[in-house]
Amino acid sequence: VQLVESGGGLVQPGGSLRLSCAASGFTFSRSAMGWFRQAPGKEREFVASIKWIGSITLYADSVKGRFTISRDNAKDTVYLQMNSLKPDDTAVYYCAAGRHMGVRFLGDYWGQGTQVTVSS
Repeated sequence: VQLVESGGGLVQPGGSLRLSCAASGFTFSRSAMGWFRQAPGKEREFVASIKWIGSITLYADSVKGRFTISRDNAKDTVYLQMNSLKPDDTAVYYCAAGRHMGVRFLGDYWGQGTQVTVSS
């Protein structure tokens, strides 16, 4: 299993970024996918997830209305569109392949992470 994130960088508050995660080594179209983030000195936290069937999505309250997760099963890629970015969104963002347990998403496989910095 390999998950490779890209698209991170430095952006001003109010700006946008789109993260991508290219997956390989498993049946992507049958796997739930998610994004997590970890800020310096803080624990890793859930950001968003998307089910393999019906593209049902879940979001952390802190990103609802600003972030959108989507997937392209033809390209084995999951995306995270991030709009109206805030300095508090600064973190390393990780892609994960996993499963849903009720309303929780559990990551089984992880990417190496991509840095997102929101600063003026």
